[in-house]
Amino acid sequence: MAFDGITIANIVSEMNHTITGGKINKIAQPENDELIITVKNNKQQYRLFLSASASLPLIYLTENNKPSPLTAPNFCMLLRKHIGSGRILSVTQPGLERIIRFQIEHLNELGDLCIKYLVVEIMGKHSNIIFTNEENQIIDSIKHVSAHMSSVREVLPGRPYFIPATQEKWNPFELTEEILCEQVFAKPTVASKALYTSVTGISPLIAEEVCHRAGIDGGIPTDGLSNLEKLHLAHTFLRMIEDIRSESFEPNIVYKGREPLEFAPVELTQYQDLQVVSFPSISKALETYYAEKNIVTKMRQKSVDLRKIVQTSLERNVKKYQLQQKQMKDTEKKDKYRIWGELLNTYGYGLEPGTKSFEALNYYNNEMVTIPLDPTLSPQENAKKYFDKYSKLKRTADALESLLQETESEIQHLESIASSLDIAVSDEDLIQIKEELIEYGYIRRKYSGGKKVKITSKPFHYISSDGYHIYVGKNNYQNEELSFKFASGNDWWFHAKGQPGSHVIVKTNGEELPDRTFEEAGRLAAYYSKGRSAPKVEIDYTLKKNLRKPNGAKPGFVVYYTNYSLLIEPDIADIRQL
Repeated sequence: MAFDGITIANIVSEMNHTITGGKINKIAQPENDELIITVKNNKQQYRLFLSASASLPLIYLTENNKPSPLTAPNFCMLLRKHIGSGRILSVTQPGLERIIRFQIEHLNELGDLCIKYLVVEIMGKHSNIIFTNEENQIIDSIKHVSAHMSSVREVLPGRPYFIPATQEKWNPFELTEEILCEQVFAKPTVASKALYTSVTGISPLIAEEVCHRAGIDGGIPTDGLSNLEKLHLAHTFLRMIEDIRSESFEPNIVYKGREPLEFAPVELTQYQDLQVVSFPSISKALETYYAEKNIVTKMRQKSVDLRKIVQTSLERNVKKYQLQQKQMKDTEKKDKYRIWGELLNTYGYGLEPGTKSFEALNYYNNEMVTIPLDPTLSPQENAKKYFDKYSKLKRTADALESLLQETESEIQHLESIASSLDIAVSDEDLIQIKEELIEYGYIRRKYSGGKKVKITSKPFHYISSDGYHIYVGKNNYQNEELSFKFASGNDWWFHAKGQPGSHVIVKTNGEELPDRTFEEAGRLAAYYSKGRSAPKVEIDYTLKKNLRKPNGAKPGFVVYYTNYSLLIEPDIADIRQL
């Protein structure tokens, strides 16, 4: 989700408990639109990260640092000159605007105490970091905005600073039940949109959350709401605003599978079916969310070529399989031709020349059948024609049977590679998947001077609540390695039933596994499978010694005839990864 006023309120609350009263120790500008300000307070050091990036504006406390250019940019030098050793007196937010205002006390050249303000505006492509004096006159900004760029407000040295127009939205701290019911929920739109388009600092996500808490569909038009429903919606919203006023925040991230879906400073009850992870601070939640989102985004970008190759090959094989199935269906009438030939040989000796059809009793089912005839051929020649058709269709069916098995195997192999791409987390994982695609002819290997590609990707490694080590293959090569080289005969093997997924091995050390470890291994097998988004996944599990690999089978393909099954949720939030 985008930064909204409630997220900013949580950040301000956190900073008032950490850096307010602290002394600025260092100011760096690693990128054109980024600042890292180091603050010392209460014998601790904090790093404040500020970004006015048009694509991803951010502000949070972090433990990480970024390298700075050898020559500091002018804006950074200006800040160092004025507030390089300043003290942060307060961190405030006007209303519920997406604006944070740092009040900073410092000594000027004459040794007199002065006040300056650093204003951070988190407003999408209009985000900025603005430095002003005590009279709200702009000293400088990280982005200059001239009259040619904006007709609303110039952001240039010497210009007065003011908060840009808020599109006539209501300040949430000044709202009452009457205003909400009579004006906000009287807008000719749906309930959730009426809220986020009328009130400052409210995002569509929070508006939907308010509606969900009130038990009202956010997509219902406001004119379809009864007076009682409007009142209930108003009460629910005002209770949330009261929690914000009292700084009752619950930073959390909602995950859909491995991917972070949303973050919020308040509990998101609308995602009860998904995994929710709570954080001790909004800064930690934001840093985790964007770091993990960045990994997922980068992996998707890096794997896009491989995904395209796999998807194209998969679509081609699916079409081939459908055509082969249609051809196989056409061969089902082969036995009809054989029976017609037999009946003609049995009963057709008395037919007159030029006969176009012949009725006979089918002695296989005791039903009468009408056999079309070529009037220019004798009964024996007609019989031979039908026997020839039968033989041709039988040969086609025999050939198609093996072709269908090959194509089905190819589809299963490609689906397993697609599943491997979904769970890849590093460049090394993609290298191993690419090697498999090269080996099976989907990609032509480029000449590398005789150098062999080094594979460093390793399986996922977890430890169960009872202390047993669990390994999860990331791709077909790792599945093969785990199942037939790494696992011992009495180790347990888990896999999602009837769909692509990882092989999961639990090392037993010759001991009997507790039920909880079976469940956790099953959850890992469900999570790292194509069915990870389903509420529950059926898992097959058996001892490693029961696994067999057919001759000529693709990597990671196994058969087994003795197994147990369990139905389990693909939730691995409480399983520790090493």
